[in-house]
This record gives sequence, structure tokens and C-alpha cells, in this order.
Amino acid sequence: MNRRTFLVGSLGALAAGALAPHARAAGPKSWAGEAGPAVYFTKDLSAAGLRKAYGALGAALPGKVGVKVSTGEPGGHHFLDPQLVKGLVQSLRANIVECNTAYGGRRGNLHDHIRAALEHGWCDIATVDILDGVATMELPAPDGAVRLKKDIVGANFRDYDSFLVLSHFKGHAMGGFGGALKNLSIGFASRSGKCYIHSGGKSETSWQGGEQVAFLEAMAEAATAVCRARPGAMAFVNVMNNLSVDCDCDSSPAAPTMRDVGILASLDPVALDQACVDLVYAAPDSADLIERMESRQGIHTVEHAAKLGLGSRAYRLVRLD
Repeated sequence: MNRRTFLVGSLGALAAGALAPHARAAGPKSWAGEAGPAVYFTKDLSAAGLRKAYGALGAALPGKVGVKVSTGEPGGHHFLDPQLVKGLVQSLRANIVECNTAYGGRRGNLHDHIRAALEHGWCDIATVDILDGVATMELPAPDGAVRLKKDIVGANFRDYDSFLVLSHFKGHAMGGFGGALKNLSIGFASRSGKCYIHSGGKSETSWQGGEQVAFLEAMAEAATAVCRARPGAMAFVNVMNNLSVDCDCDSSPAAPTMRDVGILASLDPVALDQACVDLVYAAPDSADLIERMESRQGIHTVEHAAKLGLGSRAYRLVRLD
């Protein structure tokens, strides 16, 4: 029995709250089981479902809260719907926070990025703060880092006491997939920080030409640096809809070829991304996204983050409906 056959058959076990663990002689395996941090799951892809998933965490984010999203590159249309997240964001009295991009596009500077956020409806639901709109700051690289000597984020990061990292889980042309770990790393990084991560710690001025494994490990190290900067003051939600093989940073993403899955939430970003990967493998229509993830060795970001101690690949999948 291969991984796909096993996990598809295991979807019925979700009603009981978990997927049974399984391994095969070669290739990936499911990390769901009886132990590990909780990952809460609902199929309800609505504002109410989002609030239910977040509420299951029992999180009390202190002080000034930032909700980290991708505002979406203009031209693309798979990014999260601001109306989906409006109720949750406003209940937290939070700002939407983002950073500028390092590639050519319409989100590369403060003026253009705010205009894109306005066009996409983000400014209608909350104040939008582009963290590196004026300046940057450095965070220390985590213990065990092998690619980065620092992490470079927007200077306004220091203005926030806590963050909800609200990510659209989907494919990515370079990382294989993007979820909580990508949002923590590339998402919080300034323009120069994005170049530094993409190059595997070699350049702060060019995002091109980096070696693949170095890039994936740099993402895990940057994500860990961000979490270490706000210990115990972060929560993570992944929305699995519009599951294109391309990222919301793409102005012309491929159309999704698999059905929507649901919303997942955890206090552990590693467990959360691993659970989303497992659900992709469990889906009967996920061949395109699996090919994108495997061709880019995307799971290595999760592996390296776990090695750094950011979180656990083992988890308990808890159904909310």
C-alpha cells in the first residue's frame, strides 16, 4: 500500500479526530497520530469556520496584535478574501501586517503596496502596516542555523507584541509549497531579507540564483528567528482553498486542480504545515500539487525547522466538525 492509497483510505478516520500513522519503504509518511501538538481542522471555509479554528487554540495574544497575511500580487486572484478574515481580525483589534516584495511587481515599495492592498480590499477591514515601508531591523539567527547569520525584517515588527500568522496554504514555484513557515520567513522578511533568504544567506541585493536546499533551509531558519523573537506570542492558521500550484505572489497563477480542503490551526507552525502536507497527499485530486512539492523538495523546510527545534512534525489532528 502506498502513501496516497493509505491516506485516502484514512480520511474516514478524520471523524474520530486523527489520521493513523503509516510509513512506506521509500518516500514521505504521515506524521499524524496519538501524540504531539494539536492541529485543529474544520472543513468549514467560512468566516465562522475561521473563528472556530482560531478559537479552538485558546490563544490569548497579548498587547498590540498584527495579523500577517499575503496581500496578493495584483493580477492574481487566489489570495485570501479579506471578507473571510474580517471578523477574526476585527475581534482581535489587530492590524494587517505585510512586507514588500523583492521581485518586479506592484508590491515592491510602500506606496505601490498600500495601493495594491487597497485594491484587494485589505484596507477596508483594518489598518494595513507595511512593516518595512520605511526601515528594516535584524533578528538574531537561531542556534543551529547553517545558512543565515541574521534575519532581516521590517522595522515595524518591533511595534507588535504578538502575531496571528494567517496563511493561504498553496503551491510555490520555488519553495514547493507555502504555508505558515513561508509566511513566517519570506513573509516577514524585508526586501533585502527576502534576497538574503532566497540566496541562502549569500546576498542582500539579489533573490535569484540561490541553491535550492540552501534556500529551503534559510526559510526554516528565518521562520525560527521570527518565532524566537516573540516566544509564546504567536498563533498559526492555514487556509487550504484555491490550491493552485502557484503562490499568491504570482500575478498570473495556474488554476487550482484540486478541491478545497478546509482550515487548520495550531500553536506549532511545523505541525501545522506538516498536517497540511499530509492532507494534500490524502486528497484524490492532488497530483499536480504533489508534483510541485516534490520537485522542489518542499518538505525539507519542515524537516529543517523541526531540526532547529521550532516545532514537531508529529501532531494530533483534531476535527472540529
